Amino acid sequence: MRLVSPDEARRIAIRAQLLDGSATTILDTIRRLGFLQIDPIATVAPPQHLVLWSRLGAFDTAALDRLLWQEKKLIEWSAYIWPIEDLPLLKARMGRRSNKYAWERRTSEFMWRNAAYKRYVLRELERNGPMLSRELDDDSVRTWKSHGWHGSRNTAVMLDILHERGAVAIVGRRNGQRLWDLADRWYPETARIPLREAERLMAEKRFRALGVRLTKSGWEAHPDAVADPPPDRITFLSPFDRLIHDRDRAEALFGFRYRLEMYVPKSNREYGYYVLPILSGDRLVGRIEPRFDRATKTLEVLGAWGDTSRAGEALSSLATLLSAERVAALPAPK
Repeated sequence: MRLVSPDEARRIAIRAQLLDGSATTILDTIRRLGFLQIDPIATVAPPQHLVLWSRLGAFDTAALDRLLWQEKKLIEWSAYIWPIEDLPLLKARMGRRSNKYAWERRTSEFMWRNAAYKRYVLRELERNGPMLSRELDDDSVRTWKSHGWHGSRNTAVMLDILHERGAVAIVGRRNGQRLWDLADRWYPETARIPLREAERLMAEKRFRALGVRLTKSGWEAHPDAVADPPPDRITFLSPFDRLIHDRDRAEALFGFRYRLEMYVPKSNREYGYYVLPILSGDRLVGRIEPRFDRATKTLEVLGAWGDTSRAGEALSSLATLLSAERVAALPAPK
């Protein structure tokens, strides 16, 4: 075990996550990070775009779509974008079954009650795929209350379960909606890897991508970790960025408490709805709340906190990514 000081751990984490300016291409960046998280909230830009922008600067977002849907060097599974070479590891996860948790038991019951509907969905995709969810009829049986996530239709529920289990795949987007097809027609043949081995390999990939982990003895560095001070570059971080995704780890590394307040009532928010940490060199120095008005193509800043002295540099780059035609003035920090 290689233990490092807190200062070294912080530098290693920055470099391991390619936030030191060393990122080169979209594909190589995703391979190094391991995956990109997808989320529908795009107050500024989709999280997968923001995470890449933090490392690459303004880039061609259409190139990400080409890697996914044309070149097939990336795949979308379980709300993440993965390198295609990780498909054998993902297939091991797709094949696992458990009734340990309530949601797993609920899923099993849903699939048992809707065996005929499952056959219908797979048959329609085989005949007519790729298809949108709304193009499939719905005569299934809901076995639990929706709570609004899937509305009154069960088709999305069935497709999501079949997707998680590796029977269907997301093969594109049409007006932002997912296109579905049989997985066997989309995924290439791969070697079979036992689940335990797959989990071991994925844990190793995560450790390498994070650079350091906090143990009872202190910060443990990955053998490939580099602790040199990173260049003094400025950027903003998506709330879903892996550098800060584990909020407690981020606080231990940077002494910076960060929480996404999107689901906090407005009157109870300490900062704002969609606030991004500001990374300068190897420090989190402040916060900023940008918002992109797509109707007017204006990049606004609703609030700023801490050291925003160089935030204009990152805002200019972000405006280029968004093709913004106007950037509002940066307000004085609060």
